Amino acid sequence: METDGERAAGAVGSGRATAPWSLVVPLKPLALAKSRLAGAVGPPERPRLALAFAQDTVVAALACAAVRDVVVVTDDPVAAPRLAALGARVVPDRPAAGLNAALAHGAEVVRALRPGAAVATLNADLPALRPAELERVLAVAGRFPRAFLADAADIGTTFLSAAPGIELRPAFGGASRLRHLSSGAVEIRLGGVASVRRDVDTGADLRAALELGVGRCTAERCRAGALRAG
Repeated sequence: METDGERAAGAVGSGRATAPWSLVVPLKPLALAKSRLAGAVGPPERPRLALAFAQDTVVAALACAAVRDVVVVTDDPVAAPRLAALGARVVPDRPAAGLNAALAHGAEVVRALRPGAAVATLNADLPALRPAELERVLAVAGRFPRAFLADAADIGTTFLSAAPGIELRPAFGGASRLRHLSSGAVEIRLGGVASVRRDVDTGADLRAALELGVGRCTAERCRAGALRAG
C-alpha cells in the first residue's frame, strides 16, 4: 500500500522541481569531522573518510535531476578545492558560528544570486546517497513551505527544505527531528529512501551504509583498509 508520502511524490510527476533546487551542504574542517569514527577506522583515516563521504554526497546530489546546484559551506583547505572540482560551489564558513549559522549563510548565498530559489540542506555524510531517492524526497518537499527528513535513527535530520520566499530556519544537531517538527516543518515519511537517511557517525553507521552500497570515494577508502575488522 502506498504511503501518504509516496502518493505525494506521484502527484508531482517525475519529481523534477518546477524551479530546480539548490542544495546547501555543510562540512566541518576535516581535522574536526567524524570524531566518533576514530575507534572504528583509526585517527588517520577519520578525516580521509569524512572527505570521501562529502565527495560521494556531492557527486550524487549533482546527479539528481531536480538539483540545479550544490553549495558547500566549508573552510577546509583540502576539501574545498576537491569539492569544487566535482562541480560544487564552495563558500567560506563563518568561524565559530556553528552548523545552523553555516546552513543559513549558505541559503543566503544561494538567494543572493537567485532570490526565488527553492533551497534544501543535505548532510555531508551520506556516502550511499542515490540521486533517484533524493529526487523523490525533493518531490515531496516541494509540496510544503518547509519539510524535513529524519535520519535512520529517527532522532536527527539529514534533509531540510524551504520553498521560494520561505526562511530555512535550520535546527540541526542532536535530537533535531523534534526541533524541526516543533518549528512547523512537515516531516517527510517516505519509504524507499534509505540512502538519504543514512548518515554516518559511527562504525556501525558505516557498515550500514556499505550494505546499502556507497559511492566510489568511500568504497576506495574502505578497500584501502579504513574500516577495521569486526
